[in-house]
Amino acid sequence: MNPNNQNFENAQMMWKPIGIDHRKKRKKFLSILEEKYGAKFGDYWDFHKWSVEHLEEFWAEIWDFAGIIYSQTFEKVIDLSIPMSDRPNWFEGAKLNFAENLLRNRDDRIALIMTGEDRETKKMTYNEVYEIAQLYASAFRKFGIKKGDRIACFMSNREEPIFAMLGAASIGAIWTGALPFIGAEAALNRFKLVAPRIMITVDRFRNNGAEIEMLHKVQKIAAELECLEKVIIVPSKEESKLKDISGIKNSCFLDDFLQLGVEEDGSVPPIVFEQLPLSHPLFISYTSGTTGLPKPLVHGSGGLIEVAKVHYLNREPKTGQSYLSMSPVGWASWNMTSAYLFTGITVILYEGVPYFLSPTYLWDLIDKFQLSTLFLSPSVLDELEKRNYVPTEKHSLESLSVIVCGASVVKPNNYDFVYKKIKKNAIFFSGYGSTELMGACMAFDATLPIYRGEIPCPTLGFDLDCLDDSGNSVLGEIGELVIKKPAPSLPLGLWGDTDGSRFRETYFSKYQDVFALGDLGIINPVTRGIIICCRSDETLKPRGVRFGSSEIYNIVNLFPEIRDSLCVSQYNKSNNERAVLFVQMKKGYSFNEELVDRIRLEIKNGLSDGHVPELILETNDIPHNMNGKKMEILVKKIINNMPYNAETVANPQSLENYKNIPPYED
Repeated sequence: MNPNNQNFENAQMMWKPIGIDHRKKRKKFLSILEEKYGAKFGDYWDFHKWSVEHLEEFWAEIWDFAGIIYSQTFEKVIDLSIPMSDRPNWFEGAKLNFAENLLRNRDDRIALIMTGEDRETKKMTYNEVYEIAQLYASAFRKFGIKKGDRIACFMSNREEPIFAMLGAASIGAIWTGALPFIGAEAALNRFKLVAPRIMITVDRFRNNGAEIEMLHKVQKIAAELECLEKVIIVPSKEESKLKDISGIKNSCFLDDFLQLGVEEDGSVPPIVFEQLPLSHPLFISYTSGTTGLPKPLVHGSGGLIEVAKVHYLNREPKTGQSYLSMSPVGWASWNMTSAYLFTGITVILYEGVPYFLSPTYLWDLIDKFQLSTLFLSPSVLDELEKRNYVPTEKHSLESLSVIVCGASVVKPNNYDFVYKKIKKNAIFFSGYGSTELMGACMAFDATLPIYRGEIPCPTLGFDLDCLDDSGNSVLGEIGELVIKKPAPSLPLGLWGDTDGSRFRETYFSKYQDVFALGDLGIINPVTRGIIICCRSDETLKPRGVRFGSSEIYNIVNLFPEIRDSLCVSQYNKSNNERAVLFVQMKKGYSFNEELVDRIRLEIKNGLSDGHVPELILETNDIPHNMNGKKMEILVKKIINNMPYNAETVANPQSLENYKNIPPYED
């Protein structure tokens, strides 16, 4: 059954490979596999099939090919006889250090470029990054930080968190962070779970033109988090050092703390890299907490192997490659951004939001820094399109070769906008990562075409599938996206969950021994691309028709008078379900019955009778989280009179629009 009435045969190709794949590193890797294992590869799908059917051999060859630095090699790659839910260890017996691998490039190439809404641009070489990380490591050791201690970060997207993470990881300490946009109470809800000894923060920063003051939040955190022994404050400007921080418990400015790491003769002790198994905790990230308290997810150093795989097999390593990062600590993407130091590319750290400061600010930025890879969320693309903030004749964008989109469902119209208005010959694709993944399990390969609204393929080494409610694989139908075999970048578990029961309940309770990603999708039986529909707990099933909210948005958001929309389920006392659609109007347009009728007709014609929402209402605003994702689950809870947690809502005032919705009567 195809519940979407989609014509998979007519998927619209937006980009196709041109000529021969010239990636020398990948060809060399394939030749190794052919010589050692007798493998034969006709195309990407052959390569992917081999990588998941020969999991141990594939990841062992990545380890060797990438030149991972280690003090002790592995005895076994992975024991596949151990159920995934029991979290088998990767590269058993190996000893290495994450920071040592990230600091392997000690030369005069540019490692970091720091800029932002309220910052002068600075550049830093790989040699300089090594020297500063060494100072941080020394200061942490002198303070008494040891293996297994937690260090927390609560600040904007700057260079200091990268140095601090490297210093912490060199010791075997565990790095964690909360987004700087959230309130003190929300940060406390996260940090209380893991009891950090040190927190590093900043006094203030500018974000999308707004001034974000941090010290009042920091004061509350320091007062209530009894485990905190030191609060390190990074001064955003030289004059920030004059601010009175005496009211913040155990606080000091960064320079004072770093002075701990300097010997009496002015030297800094050489950095010592503790040698640890891949399963030693490295990062603690947090789920959104929409349905309760955030869950603290633990990752080891497996993400390093994932970064190496992508760099050598999906991208051809080149000098001059640069990646723009706007993600502060607290987003999973920050962890991956920091790991890019392993590859030797240039990471541009942007403090703030460069999208809407002026109609051309983003495009000016790309040309100024010769940016090669840009990450944008669908909500940003939507807003750029609505404002008509597009490149002009003065913008060459010659350096920009790849535009990656993710963090929420990428809509078909996003593809149209990029190829028609931004850069027609760019590689624009949707990727799929999450808090649970140190990397992406679905992305792009240069040998495959890109189709409108689809993620081109599962990435190498990931055994991805789409399952129905009975656990059967399905093609061309909505199902739950799962990973059926272990991968190095999957989490080690949840912090404090000593017996693993909470971890198993969260990710393995629906299907036996496969990792449920929590999203619904469709695998196109013709192109083999993946269409993401929505979170599994956001799916709707009114009148027995199961669908994802994105299917409704793909139709409704094309109406010229509609700015945005949100569709969720509402239940009556008999637990019957109806779909409720909220639409936000553009300025100058009014909500009326004629529009409602047109919406119903368009959904009926484009999808089916069963997709048509029973109730369509106007809303003044739509709640979204810090990275622009609509918060359907939260609205669903509000209109069904269920308890909810609003601490991660970027625009909490929007919730008032949903508190007096008519009940669904039997």
